[in-house]
Amino acid sequence: MKFAEHLSAHITPEWRKQYINYEEMKAMLYTAVEEAPSMESADPDELTRHFKSFKETFFAFCDTELKKINTFYSEKLAEATRKFATLKSELSLAMKVAGKAKPKLSDIMNTQKKNVSARKVQDLKLAFSEYYLSLILLQNYQNLNFTGFRKILKKHDKLLNTDQGAKYREEYVEAAHFHTNTDIGRLITEVETTVTGELEGGDRQKAMKRLRVPPLGEKQTPWTTFKVGLFSGSFIVLFCAVLVSAVYHNEDGEDLKTTFKLFRAPLLLVEFLFLIGVNIYGWRSSGVNHVLIFELDPRNHLSEQDLMELAAIMGVVWTLSLLCFFYSPDLSIPRYFNPIGLVGVMFIFFLNPFKVLRHDARWWTVKVMWKCIAAPFYYVNFADFWLADQFNSLVTVFVDFHYIFYFYFVGADEQAERLTSSVKASSTASQLGCDSLSASDVTEIRKKRSRISSMPANTPLRSSSSFSMH
Repeated sequence: MKFAEHLSAHITPEWRKQYINYEEMKAMLYTAVEEAPSMESADPDELTRHFKSFKETFFAFCDTELKKINTFYSEKLAEATRKFATLKSELSLAMKVAGKAKPKLSDIMNTQKKNVSARKVQDLKLAFSEYYLSLILLQNYQNLNFTGFRKILKKHDKLLNTDQGAKYREEYVEAAHFHTNTDIGRLITEVETTVTGELEGGDRQKAMKRLRVPPLGEKQTPWTTFKVGLFSGSFIVLFCAVLVSAVYHNEDGEDLKTTFKLFRAPLLLVEFLFLIGVNIYGWRSSGVNHVLIFELDPRNHLSEQDLMELAAIMGVVWTLSLLCFFYSPDLSIPRYFNPIGLVGVMFIFFLNPFKVLRHDARWWTVKVMWKCIAAPFYYVNFADFWLADQFNSLVTVFVDFHYIFYFYFVGADEQAERLTSSVKASSTASQLGCDSLSASDVTEIRKKRSRISSMPANTPLRSSSSFSMH
């Protein structure tokens, strides 16, 4: 990955204007080389003046960028120092409330002091966790800007065949406050020590699990990749079985249309999940930091493989439900129990209140959906706008869910009557020895029989051609 893409992927969006303007500096270099007079036709003095003027402009721009970065870093470092002092003060106050000289906050959780609650401990843990994340972001800011200067000055020397870029880096960049200052590393170490000793009872592994921020491009485990392949392959095989079963189960037009509407919405949701996974893969490959843009928890969010795995699992459940629908007489399962059972499984998974099965991701989605519904009463962010826009593409899903609700609840009596009529019509056709007759043909025969039975005995009948069946 080129550094410009790497920089774009790892910047903090709120600080975008405070980073080194790498793209503009690179454009300045290429423009200077392209606009330089030809070495064959131009006077050497003209070439010298051209590049001398450019170098003055370029290094003046470097000075401006360096000053901007130093100022912003100093402000954020001072803010971080003040915040750490506040957190330590709150921690010290919690210790005093516990009534101990030098207690550990993990011991406070076990005391019976009425003024010290587990809620306060959890609040402190969350506060230190968020503070640690802000320190990591500031440290990334520090490293990205130094790397940006090193890369652009190296490119400067390569294109212009000089060593002035290296000299500038040694004299100014490496001596800059944002690079030489080590306070951010010290604060990170102090936070780790405090959380380990005071909040996690000396368990460093547990403390680092709470604090650690995984890199954006962290690779998935082989187990996750295996599950994606397993369930995706299973879905493909079962989907082929569904297609074959649909061909060999001759459904009449009305029943086929009903089946299509009952099973389409869950399949579209499976497709939607899979395509979001594809989107995330594309964003990461293109250097888009979706974690920060959507304000996700950097320590706990779904990757593209997690979403594809979930889509594949739901796809397997969908295919199994449809196969059960086709073979319901052989399985002794009520045919129309399968679609509502499938929808029920999906809703139970999504709204499951227990902290299992991706609870944090599901709860985040529920909150964003609620903001979309109650938008006039809440402050909305980018994620809310994005999901609301996706809802516009899911109109078919909402219409199908409305149909499912009507089919099973509002219009249940009508559906039952229709199914019963269909069964009776088939039975009548069988009794007449005309199994190939449709329900409308049977109805017509009944009407004509009724008219014949009401005629006087001596009434001559019309030609039998009027009763011919096609």
